Amino acid sequence: MQIIDFPRDHASPIDLFDALAASNVHLASGRGETHVYCLYFDAGGSIGEHPAGFAQLFLVIEGHGWVAGSDGLRAPVKAGQGAYFAPGELHSKGSDSGMTVIMVQADELEPA
Repeated sequence: MQIIDFPRDHASPIDLFDALAASNVHLASGRGETHVYCLYFDAGGSIGEHPAGFAQLFLVIEGHGWVAGSDGLRAPVKAGQGAYFAPGELHSKGSDSGMTVIMVQADELEPA
């Protein structure tokens, strides 16, 4: 067993995709291009529209915010909810009040 710490003060700023007030802690990687991150969005934080490089599960564990797909329409998400983005899908995300997210990226993911 290994204990994993991912407090906000261990997070690195996200500087891609016109991100604003968003940071992450890389939690794990696996075989076949699998990555797991904890993302922290400060109030007003966002990650601008970009194509998903992998299949992606975006799972809100604290707070609330929004996600948008290729149509650009924002859908609200809160703790206990999330979104799935297919590889290559244009998407963006953010929060007006702040949120914490676990993001899983993999070559192949299929939502339950």
